[in-house]
Amino acid sequence: MATSQQRHYSAPCPGCGAPVEFLSAQSSYAVCGYCHSTVVRRGDVLARVGKMAELFEDHSPLQLMASGKWEGIPFTLIGRMQFRGAQGGWTEWNAWLDDGRRATLGEDNGAYVFTQPLQPPPADLPAPEQLGLGASLTLAGRRWSVAAYMQAHLAAAEGELPKLPPPGQEFLVVELRSDDGQVLSIDYGGKTPQLEIGRSVQLADLQLKGLKDNSSKQEQGRHFNCPHCGAPVQVQLQSTKSITCGSCHSLIDLSGGIGAELLSATQQAGAPPLIALGSVGQFEGVPWQVVGYQRRLGQEPDDDEQFAWDEYLLYNQQKGFTFLVDASDGWSLVRPATGAPKLGALGAAASYLGMSYVRSSGYRATTDYVAGEFYWPVERGQQTDNVDYAATQGKGILSREQSDKEITWSYGNRLASSTVAQAFGREAEADKFKRDEVGPFVASGGSGCGLTVLVFIVLIMLVITLSTCTGGSSSSGSYNRSSGGSFGGYSSGGSHK
Repeated sequence: MATSQQRHYSAPCPGCGAPVEFLSAQSSYAVCGYCHSTVVRRGDVLARVGKMAELFEDHSPLQLMASGKWEGIPFTLIGRMQFRGAQGGWTEWNAWLDDGRRATLGEDNGAYVFTQPLQPPPADLPAPEQLGLGASLTLAGRRWSVAAYMQAHLAAAEGELPKLPPPGQEFLVVELRSDDGQVLSIDYGGKTPQLEIGRSVQLADLQLKGLKDNSSKQEQGRHFNCPHCGAPVQVQLQSTKSITCGSCHSLIDLSGGIGAELLSATQQAGAPPLIALGSVGQFEGVPWQVVGYQRRLGQEPDDDEQFAWDEYLLYNQQKGFTFLVDASDGWSLVRPATGAPKLGALGAAASYLGMSYVRSSGYRATTDYVAGEFYWPVERGQQTDNVDYAATQGKGILSREQSDKEITWSYGNRLASSTVAQAFGREAEADKFKRDEVGPFVASGGSGCGLTVLVFIVLIMLVITLSTCTGGSSSSGSYNRSSGGSFGGYSSGGSHK
């Protein structure tokens, strides 16, 4: 673990007498590891203020006293809080840095964000009612976009804590994103709003030690009987909020927990997906398991025709979730973006992390069929408004999806069909994976950069003209949806309130 010259403090738990240790002077609260009493530190005395609920097993690789480095400074994870909202939940790990500062490592379905308190807080912070979804504002010298506006509550906690909202009491969280991948979280739960700022991280970048030993962990899963047909249903992932019954294909809502009343909706059995649930494929050098499948339909404004595509939800314990998209114009691998891309005039162009994109389509998306497990509550008939963008160079793709509570951006790259077949060890069935693949937007070898610029300008003018004529969305009866991968659901790359 990280070390410091700061004096540690220890006192007996007022509930059971077991020692409760404070490593950080900034920790005012702690949860006794023996009797789960919640205690507050008042001078050299601990006072019991309640009892904390048991933690949910989220199969996180992190644990208390794991240590690492942030920008060269050692830190130790000394506390954990689990939060829940209508659309899902996330975890905040209290990180104690060797220089005496504190930070938060937010964890949401395998995505991580490292944040620190914004000091000093901006004097011109707007009231929450002024922060509508999608609104833009400038704070701390940076332009932000409102990505989420949600009510949440503390569900459980352990270890040392710098703050302790009353368990079960809801508070408002507003999340802002910037076009360079920064994240700003505003907690309006207290008398004074609390702000934290940071960015997305990979666990490998933090040089973490003391993680859980995955080889000794046994995941037994959860079991219950389908409320529609009574057949047994097994849940493999603790973060699952929706699942389908393998017998009657009913879609079951688990957002209230298995102990709560289970809500189900029947759906007709669809054609089996090309890639079966449970299949494991190799992407980006690691194995990904197929845990969910969606069939989605799209329809452009003023167009009677619909188009369809498939989305596979992939899971890796270290990297979380990503999506493999199977569309008529090719395959793509995408993940939720932490930041919010910068949009050009009328949304005809966008830029994100140094890459430029041109709008290719806008449409209403509807979930038509669901199978497997999902980390957000999925409903058949669920609808979102989507916009897809294609990179001006290379195979990059970018997508925006908006529901009534959240704006989610996702980004990734197109994949060759042969790459997908090979990833799942199905080279002998390569023909089944072939699609009308769209090539990258680049000039030919002898055309020079002048033609590239000219084509780019023509595309921008064309998109703007179409947007003006159709109220912001292009329309074509023969349109095939770009495999951009816009996805519904709460997680957008690591919620970190």
